[in-house]
Amino acid sequence: MTPPPTVVVHRDADEVAAAVAARLLTGLVDVQSTGRIPSVVLTGGGIARRVHAAVRDSPARGAVDWSRLDLWWGDERFVAAADPERNEVQARADLIDAVAVDPERVHAMAAADGPYGDDADAAADAYAHELARAARPEDHGDAPTFDVLMLGVGPDGHVASLFPDHPARYEERSVVAVRDSPKPPPTRVTMTFPTLSRSREVWFLVSGEEKSRAARLALGGAGPLQVPASGPRGRERTLWLLDAAAGSQLPPGLVRAASP
Repeated sequence: MTPPPTVVVHRDADEVAAAVAARLLTGLVDVQSTGRIPSVVLTGGGIARRVHAAVRDSPARGAVDWSRLDLWWGDERFVAAADPERNEVQARADLIDAVAVDPERVHAMAAADGPYGDDADAAADAYAHELARAARPEDHGDAPTFDVLMLGVGPDGHVASLFPDHPARYEERSVVAVRDSPKPPPTRVTMTFPTLSRSREVWFLVSGEEKSRAARLALGGAGPLQVPASGPRGRERTLWLLDAAAGSQLPPGLVRAASP
């Protein structure tokens, strides 16, 4: 039985980004202090870019051994490798290129001009195989157990590239191609619900009033088929980290005071 989500509302998007960066850096140091190599799943979008920049600019970033860190992505836009809309391109520009990561531990999804050409299914299968290779016997599955998985939330309640009324919500495979996405670009590659929930902690990063209804529905008992953001849960903790605008429709009893 996974614990219920913890909801923390910050003043604005910059405060959310600073708080998430502090949580992430502290968590990475804690995991590395045990001798383990932490595994983090990144997301895309405006708030994620703020988080990555806040991590990059933090004085505490030097406490992390960046060469001992596995980076994954929950989903990716299936476009050319250099396309600025790719989550990987944005994360490299905002953070990865500024820290001493091991290139072998940066697990990017294939691009539309990569080794599989425009075959999104082959790209999804390749990422599924990469996840399976990284899984250990104690993970008991076809993907590793992530330490932190970060997710943005769309105004329609989608997470990663799992949209309401889209067949990918029913998938049991670890990674699938998504076509006819209601949000451009139309073709994407995404982890599915079972994989997104293979994390010790799941963090939802939400900013903007246009996300407030989705947050209210996801935290108010809506099912994941109607509101995908209600689906993923961390095995140890699920955090919703919102700015005041995104949390404006939440009942006061659901929210606790902001803290780093």
